Amino acid sequence: MELQINRKRLAIFLAFAFGIAWAVGLIVYLTGGIANSPEIIPGSKITLALILISLGYMGAPALANVFTRLVTHQGWADLYLAPLFKKNWKFWVAAVISPAFLTIIGGGIYFLIFPAQFDANLTVLLKMMSASPSGISINPWLIVLSQLLAGILVAPIINSFFTFGEEFGWRGYLLPNLLPIGEKKAFLVTGVIWGLWHAPVIAMGHNFGLEYPGAPWLGILAMTWFCVLAGTFLGWLSIRAGSVWPAVIGHAAINGISGLPMIFILGKPNLLLGPLPVGIIGSAGYLAVFIWIFMSKKKEIA
Repeated sequence: MELQINRKRLAIFLAFAFGIAWAVGLIVYLTGGIANSPEIIPGSKITLALILISLGYMGAPALANVFTRLVTHQGWADLYLAPLFKKNWKFWVAAVISPAFLTIIGGGIYFLIFPAQFDANLTVLLKMMSASPSGISINPWLIVLSQLLAGILVAPIINSFFTFGEEFGWRGYLLPNLLPIGEKKAFLVTGVIWGLWHAPVIAMGHNFGLEYPGAPWLGILAMTWFCVLAGTFLGWLSIRAGSVWPAVIGHAAINGISGLPMIFILGKPNLLLGPLPVGIIGSAGYLAVFIWIFMSKKKEIA
């Protein structure tokens, strides 16, 4: 590992990661934004924005990793792509399971603070079921259970095809190249950069919508807060496992399970607060992990 940061490489990497992603974001904006993006296939709900963000925007950090290595002749020896599963399987397990528990903790704390918004009768879910043309009656709690199991067992696999683009860049390149400043500082810097990188899509309504106090700036700040917390968790997994893959599947699991608390919502919440984990209160589970990592006495890898 290098003893000093190579600022030139990092500047080139960030130029590619932000430049490609924000160029894609501009195309999304000019074609209707996220809310009014045209459907690729009429009636499919698969919009141009969904395709561009899933592939072009999320793929930008991975492309930045590759392009930076080509431009700077850095080489390919430290890609963090070896799974190392047999040696570090526990970090893979933590990546799959932890997001569900952390999301439930954050959602639970949110509903303890705002009990009037908790709907134990699952009214919204029942209305959606009654509107279904199939007419099949299912216990709504079975749907909640299926959502939970899908978030743990299915989402980490399927979503990994999309989260690899981000993680191969942020945890596969940026974080390792920042380690000379110290592991914990590297976690913080990577998280802030990752959060600000989301700015264009947050400004177009991703995660928080468009109708909230202080939009879009408070949304960008809230996203940066969450990225610092979640990025520290993902970075810790990646560094401890010596592989980017636990971060890839951990990120995929986060995306797959994060919507679970919305099943219990009654009324219209302020998403800046929760109950989703990107909200300040909803992120409480990830905050607990963040504090645990930063309070850890284990010697830093740097």
